[in-house]
Amino acid sequence: MSAARPITVGVDGMGGDDGPGVIVEGALLALREFSPETRVALIGDQRVLEAEVRRLDPSGAAGGRLLIEHAAESVGMGEEAVVAARRKKESSLAIGTRLMKEGGIDALFSAGNTGAMVAASLLGLGRIPGVQRPALATRVPADTPSGFCVILDVGATSDCKPAHLAQFAIMGDIYARSALGVAQPRVGLLNIGEEPSKGNELAREAHALISRAPINFVGNVEGRDIFRGQADVVVTDGFTGNVVLKFLESVLGWTGRLLKEEIKSSLMARLGALLILPSLSGLRRRLDYAEYGGAPLLGIKGTCIVGHGRSSPLAVKNGLKAGAAFVSQNINEQIQEVLGKERVEHVG
Repeated sequence: MSAARPITVGVDGMGGDDGPGVIVEGALLALREFSPETRVALIGDQRVLEAEVRRLDPSGAAGGRLLIEHAAESVGMGEEAVVAARRKKESSLAIGTRLMKEGGIDALFSAGNTGAMVAASLLGLGRIPGVQRPALATRVPADTPSGFCVILDVGATSDCKPAHLAQFAIMGDIYARSALGVAQPRVGLLNIGEEPSKGNELAREAHALISRAPINFVGNVEGRDIFRGQADVVVTDGFTGNVVLKFLESVLGWTGRLLKEEIKSSLMARLGALLILPSLSGLRRRLDYAEYGGAPLLGIKGTCIVGHGRSSPLAVKNGLKAGAAFVSQNINEQIQEVLGKERVEHVG
């Protein structure tokens, strides 16, 4: 896809914990920052979405740049993902992937059911030639030159084979180069020790495969190494990655609450907080998932961004921007170029 072509970013208008109003508000925020030729397509119950647009944009400033595509069904957060993806042919996710396949939209963001998003993407779009399994890649703050570490997979493929992890390593390398601007990302395999002999059978065999991949593999890294910046990309299976991600979210949230309690504990602490307020604001932005928007689903023949269920309007805005950037960076084309070649035997 040419980066010069005008981009239309679709958004699941019925996904998320806080209702369509948050999604519409985020879409309007994104339009204010997008280039004039970029559009946003809201996908969901037309009547509900139109009412929210009228409420949030009474002057009609968005104009023809904000589109609405009707979807008669939606997928709830608690629904069985694969079953819902197969049965609900008119859900906002199904229509979104269908529009992408037909060229109506270039990217799709959803803060809804993650499993359903993955299933709908696989059913409606399929995998990039050469890719065996998709992976969700998320950024977390870390002591690296870019300020971030990419972790994948964090929930798309729970049961992995060593070859899957080797492909995740290559896709993570490509994503870090394009999205984070890291010239030569350090790629590590999450394990319980640094030695190649450590870990379970999956980790040991994956280590051997990844060590032969055309990337800067730095070997095994432990959980404590993520924030310490020992790698720019950390590879693991989707089950472990999802546990790590949610643990990190809880630690960051707990740290923020603890800091607030300490600030309120005395007058001296409150005065000190006023002095370092700019630094605290910067720290808060670095730790806030809303600043990153969502996680791209790597390996799919399309651009699908998965957001947090509790996404705020800011998170939705940044998720839509992440989708547009992913398209412009031609990341899928790069993945196909590497993994589609027969010479990459170690991941085949």
